[in-house]
Amino acid sequence: MNNIMKSKGFTMIEILIALVILSIAFLSLAGLMVQTTKNNSFGGRMTEAATFAQDKLEELRASSWVAITPGSDKINSDYTRGMDYTRNWNVVTNGNLRTITVTINWTDQMNHSVRFLSILSQ
Repeated sequence: MNNIMKSKGFTMIEILIALVILSIAFLSLAGLMVQTTKNNSFGGRMTEAATFAQDKLEELRASSWVAITPGSDKINSDYTRGMDYTRNWNVVTNGNLRTITVTINWTDQMNHSVRFLSILSQ
């Protein structure tokens, strides 16, 4: 009779408590995955914006001294599925030096910008 009273295994309450704890853990992991995906996407956009700024700086460095003038353009990215970037470059001349500032702006859920600065000599 003693052997019959000793139960081997889990009771229904223990299983339900374990399922509740497991559900809470999975819900917190789901929130973490959403945040990780957003951060990954922002990192990709930031890298792309930095690449666009660097491309413009290299283009201006390769230009003749007279051809380096301020300007702006819009870039539509294939990588970020239609993200529009606005690229502005400003040129300030001080004697034999030109300071070039390239600014990239984009908006996803917020406004973002990245700025690169370069100084050229004649």
